[in-house]
Amino acid sequence: MNLVRFRSLITALTLILISCASQAGSKDFGDYTVQWSVLPSTFLTPEIAKENNLSRSKGIGVVNIVILSSDGEGEQVTVSGQVEGKVLNNIQQPSFLAFRRIQEGESIYFIAQYQYPSAELMTFQITARPTGSQEELAIRFTHTLFND
Repeated sequence: MNLVRFRSLITALTLILISCASQAGSKDFGDYTVQWSVLPSTFLTPEIAKENNLSRSKGIGVVNIVILSSDGEGEQVTVSGQVEGKVLNNIQQPSFLAFRRIQEGESIYFIAQYQYPSAELMTFQITARPTGSQEELAIRFTHTLFND
Protein backbone atom coordinates (compact mmCIF):
# COMPACT_ATOMS: atom_id res chain seq x y z
CA MET A 1 0.00 0.00 0.00
CA ASN A 2 1.52 3.32 -0.90
CA LEU A 3 1.85 6.16 1.54
CA VAL A 4 -0.59 8.50 -0.23
CA ARG A 5 -3.39 5.93 -0.17
CA PHE A 6 -2.73 5.12 3.48
CA ARG A 7 -2.75 8.77 4.46
CA SER A 8 -6.09 9.13 2.68
CA LEU A 9 -7.46 6.21 4.72
CA ILE A 10 -6.21 7.65 8.00
CA THR A 11 -7.57 11.08 7.10
CA ALA A 12 -10.97 9.57 6.32
CA LEU A 13 -10.98 7.56 9.56
CA THR A 14 -9.95 10.63 11.56
CA LEU A 15 -12.72 12.74 10.06
CA ILE A 16 -15.21 10.01 10.79
CA LEU A 17 -14.03 9.74 14.39
CA ILE A 18 -14.37 13.47 14.87
CA SER A 19 -17.92 13.40 13.55
CA CYS A 20 -18.84 10.22 15.46
CA ALA A 21 -17.15 10.70 18.84
CA SER A 22 -19.62 8.38 20.54
CA GLN A 23 -18.22 5.55 18.44
CA ALA A 24 -14.72 5.79 19.92
CA GLY A 25 -13.22 4.98 23.30
CA SER A 26 -10.04 4.32 25.21
CA LYS A 27 -8.78 2.49 28.27
CA ASP A 28 -5.70 3.37 30.32
CA PHE A 29 -3.39 0.58 31.52
CA GLY A 30 -0.72 2.68 33.25
CA ASP A 31 2.21 2.49 30.83
CA TYR A 32 -0.11 1.95 27.87
CA THR A 33 -3.43 3.22 26.56
CA VAL A 34 -5.60 1.35 24.06
CA GLN A 35 -7.90 3.40 21.84
CA TRP A 36 -10.65 2.00 19.64
CA SER A 37 -13.15 3.19 17.11
CA VAL A 38 -15.95 1.44 15.24
CA LEU A 39 -17.70 2.61 12.09
CA PRO A 40 -19.74 1.26 9.19
CA SER A 41 -17.60 0.57 6.13
CA THR A 42 -20.01 2.69 4.09
CA PHE A 43 -18.56 5.76 5.85
CA LEU A 44 -15.41 5.18 3.78
CA THR A 45 -15.39 6.57 0.28
CA PRO A 46 -15.35 3.92 -2.47
CA GLU A 47 -11.88 5.13 -3.50
CA ILE A 48 -10.42 4.81 0.01
CA ALA A 49 -11.95 1.36 0.48
CA LYS A 50 -10.62 0.12 -2.88
CA GLU A 51 -7.14 1.58 -2.39
CA ASN A 52 -6.83 -0.11 1.01
CA ASN A 53 -8.43 -3.43 0.10
CA LEU A 54 -11.37 -2.92 2.44
CA SER A 55 -14.88 -4.13 1.76
CA ARG A 56 -17.45 -1.38 1.64
CA SER A 57 -20.99 -2.62 2.09
CA LYS A 58 -24.04 -2.35 4.32
CA GLY A 59 -23.60 -4.75 7.18
CA ILE A 60 -19.78 -4.59 7.24
CA GLY A 61 -18.13 -2.65 10.05
CA VAL A 62 -14.57 -1.50 10.64
CA VAL A 63 -12.86 -1.64 14.03
CA ASN A 64 -9.62 0.30 14.52
CA ILE A 65 -7.29 -0.30 17.49
CA VAL A 66 -4.31 1.84 18.50
CA ILE A 67 -1.79 1.04 21.27
CA LEU A 68 -0.19 4.14 22.81
CA SER A 69 2.73 4.61 25.19
CA SER A 70 4.43 7.67 26.66
CA ASP A 71 7.65 8.64 24.89
CA GLY A 72 9.32 9.92 28.09
CA GLU A 73 8.55 13.54 27.26
CA GLY A 74 4.87 13.26 28.09
CA GLU A 75 3.79 12.71 24.50
CA GLN A 76 1.83 9.59 23.59
CA VAL A 77 3.10 7.65 20.58
CA THR A 78 1.73 4.57 18.87
CA VAL A 79 3.60 1.34 19.50
CA SER A 80 3.75 -1.94 17.64
CA GLY A 81 2.38 -5.16 18.97
CA GLN A 82 -0.21 -7.77 18.28
CA VAL A 83 -3.98 -7.39 18.41
CA GLU A 84 -6.52 -10.20 18.36
CA GLY A 85 -10.10 -10.54 19.35
CA LYS A 86 -13.65 -11.41 18.56
CA VAL A 87 -17.03 -9.78 18.28
CA LEU A 88 -20.17 -11.41 19.68
CA ASN A 89 -23.72 -10.82 18.54
CA ASN A 90 -26.67 -10.52 20.92
CA ILE A 91 -26.94 -14.33 21.28
CA GLN A 92 -23.19 -14.58 22.00
CA GLN A 93 -22.18 -16.12 18.67
CA PRO A 94 -18.51 -15.18 18.14
CA SER A 95 -16.84 -13.95 14.96
CA PHE A 96 -13.07 -13.76 15.17
CA LEU A 97 -11.46 -10.53 14.00
CA ALA A 98 -8.51 -10.67 11.58
CA PHE A 99 -6.55 -7.53 12.42
CA ARG A 100 -4.13 -6.07 9.89
CA ARG A 101 -1.21 -4.00 11.12
CA ILE A 102 -0.88 -0.75 9.19
CA GLN A 103 2.07 1.59 9.63
CA GLU A 104 2.52 5.14 8.35
CA GLY A 105 5.85 6.52 9.43
CA GLU A 106 5.86 5.99 13.18
CA SER A 107 2.07 5.67 13.46
CA ILE A 108 0.75 2.12 13.83
CA TYR A 109 -2.89 1.00 13.56
CA PHE A 110 -4.65 -2.36 13.70
CA ILE A 111 -7.79 -2.61 11.53
CA ALA A 112 -10.30 -5.45 11.12
CA GLN A 113 -13.66 -5.78 9.42
CA TYR A 114 -16.68 -7.72 10.62
CA GLN A 115 -20.28 -8.36 9.62
CA TYR A 116 -23.12 -6.92 11.68
CA PRO A 117 -26.92 -6.90 11.54
CA SER A 118 -28.35 -3.37 11.65
CA ALA A 119 -29.28 -2.12 15.12
CA GLU A 120 -27.86 -5.16 16.94
CA LEU A 121 -25.71 -4.62 20.02
CA MET A 122 -22.30 -6.16 19.36
CA THR A 123 -19.78 -6.97 22.11
CA PHE A 124 -16.07 -6.66 21.29
CA GLN A 125 -13.49 -8.64 23.28
CA ILE A 126 -10.00 -7.58 22.21
CA THR A 127 -6.51 -8.20 23.55
CA ALA A 128 -3.55 -6.02 22.61
CA ARG A 129 0.03 -7.03 23.39
CA PRO A 130 2.64 -4.28 22.96
CA THR A 131 5.95 -5.44 21.50
CA GLY A 132 8.49 -6.06 24.26
CA SER A 133 5.88 -6.26 26.99
CA GLN A 134 4.51 -9.31 28.77
CA GLU A 135 1.35 -7.37 29.57
CA GLU A 136 -1.91 -8.29 27.85
CA LEU A 137 -4.21 -5.29 27.52
CA ALA A 138 -7.75 -6.64 27.47
CA ILE A 139 -10.61 -4.38 26.47
CA ARG A 140 -14.30 -5.12 26.24
CA PHE A 141 -16.87 -2.74 24.84
CA THR A 142 -20.24 -2.82 23.14
CA HIS A 143 -21.42 -0.94 20.10
CA THR A 144 -24.40 -0.78 17.80
CA LEU A 145 -24.18 0.18 14.12
CA PHE A 146 -27.05 0.97 11.80
CA ASN A 147 -27.21 0.45 8.04
CA ASP A 148 -27.51 3.72 6.22
